[in-house]
Amino acid sequence: MEKALFNYHPIRKEKDLDVLLHEVGDARVVMLGEASHGTSEYYTWRTAISRRLVEEKGFNFIAVEGDWPECYTVNRFIKGYQKSGSKIADVLQVFRRWPTWMWANWEVAALVEWMRDFNHLRSINEKVGFYGLDVYSLWESLEQVLQSVEQRGGKAAEAARNAMQCFEPYNRDPQNYARATAFVPTDCEDEVIEMLQRVLKQPQFPDDAEHDFNSKQNALVAVNAEKYYRTMVRGGVSSWNVRDTHMMETLDRLLELHGPQSKAIVWEHNTHIGDASATDMADENMINIGQLARDKYGPEHVKLVGFGTYKGSVIAGKAWGAPMQKIDVPEAVPGSWEEILHRISDEDKLILSRDLWEVPELKKRIGHRAIGVVYDPKFEQFGNYVPTIIPGRYDAFIYFDETEAVHPLHMKIRGAQEPELYPWNY
Repeated sequence: MEKALFNYHPIRKEKDLDVLLHEVGDARVVMLGEASHGTSEYYTWRTAISRRLVEEKGFNFIAVEGDWPECYTVNRFIKGYQKSGSKIADVLQVFRRWPTWMWANWEVAALVEWMRDFNHLRSINEKVGFYGLDVYSLWESLEQVLQSVEQRGGKAAEAARNAMQCFEPYNRDPQNYARATAFVPTDCEDEVIEMLQRVLKQPQFPDDAEHDFNSKQNALVAVNAEKYYRTMVRGGVSSWNVRDTHMMETLDRLLELHGPQSKAIVWEHNTHIGDASATDMADENMINIGQLARDKYGPEHVKLVGFGTYKGSVIAGKAWGAPMQKIDVPEAVPGSWEEILHRISDEDKLILSRDLWEVPELKKRIGHRAIGVVYDPKFEQFGNYVPTIIPGRYDAFIYFDETEAVHPLHMKIRGAQEPELYPWNY
């Protein structure tokens, strides 16, 4: 152990989060990160923080790095909608696309149980929601739109059918679609944009604001998913920026849906919620939702909380679409953010960025561990550390000296995509 370079706050129980709640203050958006998609402590402590934000500060919903249709199914369940399911484990089976363990795990089941209990005796406008921000669900969202608009017919239904017909030759495989657009000057962009415009013009459920929002959101997802897959096959950073811009647009729409005084909690990987301008991502003109939210709402209204660990275990795959497995996470490399925190003490700790700016070595970029859904510890030192100015990237950071893998609901995995279309797996 060496002398601490800065103040920190040990965390052992929920009461120790008081300092973080004080730091949040009157912020409208709190983003809670994770250094991997398969670590138990990240989920359980984000649940503890979220519960306190909802109960003590009136936050209205949690928005996560998950697909809209599947997360909306969970939203219906936690709000007690009719025919929304009765068992949590059964409802979480909706997450069938690899990597299933991200949201189909027992830690998320505990979150869902708490949210459903919290909502039980509250009016519909007081119920806390659960939504997905991501952009991958091209076919699922198209199907949801078509199912919704066909009940009413008209121009919107015709546009939705045209969009579905345009995509039919690609057999529900976004890779097939992406590759086709790379070699042949044709795509379905006009069809999905026309569908979105028609859906936006024609209210689908005028007496049910959230149901109407769901229909329109699926149309928006289809538009941005089409753009995402089309740009991804061409390489570069454009597809990353399409994805995070979509997530920011969705967050903004959700805040508008819930009213001018609404507050949002966001759960995503550190690579999304930690301000990209404080990392080497900025060198490639990459942006992320944390940066966009600070720019739009102002840094005083957005609090970004990173998470990390020194060593432990994680659920991941050795390749895209590979079977999930428990993988050992080695000790962090010397000189990294995580190794610095370990050298200071082996306590789990909360650090506020305001206490870091006076430390010279933290005013420059240092390595900060990031583990994706694809992970091989043999290559960690070459690709799992993001050069980061820590106090610029986050408002607070929660560190665990040793963590354990998340506990998946063991499910069959389908829909594995080939890795060349997924250069970033965060």
